[in-house]
Amino acid sequence: MELTTVWFALIAVLWAGYFLLEGFDFGVGVLLPVLGRDNRERRLLINTIGPVWDGNEVWLIVAGGATFAAFPEWYATLFSGFFLPLLLILVALIIRGVAFEYRGKRDDDRWRRRWDWCIVAGSAVPAVLWGVAFGNIVRGVPLDASHEYVGGFFNLLNPYALLGGLTTLTLFTLHGAVFLALKTDGEMRSRAGRLAAALSWPALVVAAAFLLWTSVAYFDPSGLIIFAAAALSLIGAAVAARFRREGWAFIGTGLTLVLAVAGLFVTLFPNVMPALDPANSLTVDNASSTPYTLTVMTWVAVAFTPIVLAYQGWTYWVFRKRLTVERIPS
Repeated sequence: MELTTVWFALIAVLWAGYFLLEGFDFGVGVLLPVLGRDNRERRLLINTIGPVWDGNEVWLIVAGGATFAAFPEWYATLFSGFFLPLLLILVALIIRGVAFEYRGKRDDDRWRRRWDWCIVAGSAVPAVLWGVAFGNIVRGVPLDASHEYVGGFFNLLNPYALLGGLTTLTLFTLHGAVFLALKTDGEMRSRAGRLAAALSWPALVVAAAFLLWTSVAYFDPSGLIIFAAAALSLIGAAVAARFRREGWAFIGTGLTLVLAVAGLFVTLFPNVMPALDPANSLTVDNASSTPYTLTVMTWVAVAFTPIVLAYQGWTYWVFRKRLTVERIPS
């Protein structure tokens, strides 16, 4: 297997890991005013992701760095053409991170409410825009012969991409509700479980619409098989949520997100950024770095990836216990 294909697959793995882990962070943020009825309950919800949310974002940083090093032309075209959406995502992530730190700096309800809404917006905006971005990548974007993006911002807001954004928002919100049911106990666990069961069916409808559109317009037999597996995982998650089996429901929503990313990347291959004119598309061959660069990157990844995975796994193990509102000081 060529190193260009290997790195394409590794970048897909990084995005799958990011959606799996950051997905429930976004869901918890979106649900903060829905499940958190007072300050103690909202602090409980934030504490469920407090030890891990910043570590989960490392997957995004590594995915961006790997794209820059392995496929510099893809990186350049993506970040220039999608500059405004990616800037909005970056600003939203910064605001969310600041809000986590600043909401408790003053003992004032209005101060906390303002930062709580920053957490909601900082979670919802990326949840939507990541779906819009990947929807456009699968659909194809206007590129010229030099692989430069020649469209505008509103070209990205097409119906297919917007449906992709709605799909990621609903899936992340469901993933977050299931995570909260798994991570909390007492009344909050029951409330999150009921909400997860209620959210599972709208998520199924939206995801099925996006899957159908993708299968009809961008048919790929290999991708279709993976998307079908993702649909089955989501159905399984809905059933598990209905019977309050939080562990199985979380496995189901997690598998759905991982398989959805895998299906999108399989549908793309060998393109990394399809153009509306196929002759101008960026592929794993014309967008890649030199073989020497890819070889050095491979050895670095082999050496350091197990260390990073072990550390992050240890973090989740240390903070594995359920949380209750009674443990939150008044």
